[in-house]
Amino acid sequence: MSAEEAEPKSETQTSGCWQSIKSCNMMYQHLLDRSTPHVAVRWAVWLLVTALYFIRSFMLQGWHIVTYALGIYLLNLFIAFLTPKIDPAQSFDYDDDGPTLPLHANEEFRPFIRRLPEFKFWYSALRAVLVAMVCTCFDAFNIPVFWPILVMYFFILFTLTMKKQILHMIKYRYLPFTHGKTRYAGKPDAIGKPDDL
Repeated sequence: MSAEEAEPKSETQTSGCWQSIKSCNMMYQHLLDRSTPHVAVRWAVWLLVTALYFIRSFMLQGWHIVTYALGIYLLNLFIAFLTPKIDPAQSFDYDDDGPTLPLHANEEFRPFIRRLPEFKFWYSALRAVLVAMVCTCFDAFNIPVFWPILVMYFFILFTLTMKKQILHMIKYRYLPFTHGKTRYAGKPDAIGKPDDL
């Protein structure tokens, strides 16, 4: 058997392997696309996976550094979720940067655009919890540490960060949630009315 005959076989195997990977990626992307409109179900899955992670971490009595890193990362994602895409404190040229938040009552309303959209927030949070769960399978990540210090430091960091974010929301008068906002009714439909000529 010559080297020329063996080469097409390896190319076929490589091509088949790439086709399998491509097929799996397409199925994975299809599942993500189908899950997009189901916000409550997606977050319920995230809560379930997070609860499983905390149960596993509690039962194993370790991996406090991994849990702390997960908490810091989730806090960072949450702050990005609450922050507008174009920060009014940083932006001074409002016309060139696209939509911004109105600063005065006589300015035009512009919608709130998040720095981190909800789907990306969910997807990144789910991946982070899954990576943290995989990390609990390896003893190299089980670094001995006095965990009450980490818990206290996390709550101090959370309190200071959220205080800063809430003061920023109050200063620039934006609310990143749709609950409790005024909804305006549009014009009534003109169905059944004769057209004005």
